[in-house]
Amino acid sequence: MPKRPLKLSLRIPPYEGPRNQWRRKLHQIILEEQTKSPVRYTETDKLEIQVRIYIQGTALAMHDVDNRLKDIMDALQGRAGGSKAKRRLVAIIPNDRQIYRVIMEKGVPPKQRNGPGYLTIRRFSA
Repeated sequence: MPKRPLKLSLRIPPYEGPRNQWRRKLHQIILEEQTKSPVRYTETDKLEIQVRIYIQGTALAMHDVDNRLKDIMDALQGRAGGSKAKRRLVAIIPNDRQIYRVIMEKGVPPKQRNGPGYLTIRRFSA
């Protein structure tokens, strides 16, 4: 029996505050890409994510990768403010504890990219 597809790759917008608004925007973009594909994540999936986020000018030095990573992981879980007990958005990944590896980079966008970064979610392989 073939393995279920778990790889989802997409472009993500540059960070713009406020952070919960950016989380909702990310969630919408990820959900739209997922809807176009057969990829669905269950609670037993072990995953890894790779992120490249582009930030312009002096903001590059101001943004910590751990804060942007938290935003992305919360968006994947359907969290964008409000109570943790009640999700306002559909979870794309049931829980971020399923993520076993993260590769996170920030940088200045290449001229041909016009700002968007990328996110790849895939099956974790040790």
